[in-house]
Amino acid sequence: MVRVSIVIRALNEAEHLPALFEGIAAQTRQPEQVVLVDSGSTDESVAISEAVGAGIVHIAPKDFSFGRALNVGCAEATGDVLVFVSAHVYPVDEFWLERMIAPFEAHDDVSLVYGRQTGDEDRTAFSEMEIMRRWFPMNSDPDQDHPFCNNANCAVRASVWRDLPYDEFLTGLEDMAWAKRAQELGHRLWYEAGALIVHLHDEPFSKTVNRYRREAIAHKRIFGHQKMSAFEALGLFLANTGRDYLASVPRRKFFRNVVAIPQFRAAQFWGSWKGFRQDGEPTATLKRRFYYPKGFTPRAERLPR
Repeated sequence: MVRVSIVIRALNEAEHLPALFEGIAAQTRQPEQVVLVDSGSTDESVAISEAVGAGIVHIAPKDFSFGRALNVGCAEATGDVLVFVSAHVYPVDEFWLERMIAPFEAHDDVSLVYGRQTGDEDRTAFSEMEIMRRWFPMNSDPDQDHPFCNNANCAVRASVWRDLPYDEFLTGLEDMAWAKRAQELGHRLWYEAGALIVHLHDEPFSKTVNRYRREAIAHKRIFGHQKMSAFEALGLFLANTGRDYLASVPRRKFFRNVVAIPQFRAAQFWGSWKGFRQDGEPTATLKRRFYYPKGFTPRAERLPR
C-alpha cells in the first residue's frame, strides 16, 4: 500500500479550508500526511490548518509561482503519491481519495491521475460550469493520449516528481507542462471520473481576465509561440456565448444568466487575447498582479525589518 501525502496551496482561504478538511477527514482512505503551502495569508488559513494537524510550509510572496509552491510542498511531503488539491475545493463523497490512489497501486506505469471537477450550482458561473463539463467528462480514461490535467484535483508519483520537478517560471498551466514532459518520457496519464470534487470559483471580472491572461502566456511557452488575433478572440466569444445561451434554456437558467454569460466569456477571451499577444517574459510587477489581489500586502511583507 502506497503512502499518501496531500499538498494544498493557499492564500487567504480561511473561508474554504474547513469544508476541504472535513471532506478529507471523511475519506475511507486516509492520507499519511497533509501539507499546506502558504504564500502570505493574512487570515486564519494557517491556524485552521494547524488545528487539524496539517504541516505548514511558508513561501515568500516575492518567490511565489504555482510551480515553485508545488515543488516546496512536494519536497516537504513524505508520501509515495502526492495528491494536489486547491484550497477552495472539497470532495463530494468519502471515496474520492481511494479512487484517486487506486490506479497507482494497480499499475506501476501510471505517473499521474487527475479527477473530475464540477462547480457549485449556486456560486459558480454558468459558463464556468460548462467549461468543467467539457474538460471533465463522466467517463474515465485510463490511458490518456494528451497532456491535459488540472492540479486542483490531481496526484503524481513522488519518484517521478523527483526526476521532473515543476517548472517554476510558468505563470500557470504548470500541471499540463509537467504532464507533457512525463508523456514524452513514456509515463502514463489516467483520468479518473469517479474522483470528484466541487471547485468553487467565485471571481470578479478582473480576476477572471487575469487568470486567462497568465494561462495564455504559459500556453505559448509550453506549446510554442501561438497567437490569437482580435478577430479570433471575438469569434470565440460569440460562439461560446451562443452555445452557453442554448445550453441554459433547457435547464431554465437563461434569464438569470443573460448578463453573466457574456460577462464571463468576455473576461475569458479578452484575457486570453492579452496573454497570447504578450511578448517576452512577464515582469516582476506583472507577476505580482497575476498572483495577488490589488492592494493586498502578504503577511510576510508586513513583518518589521
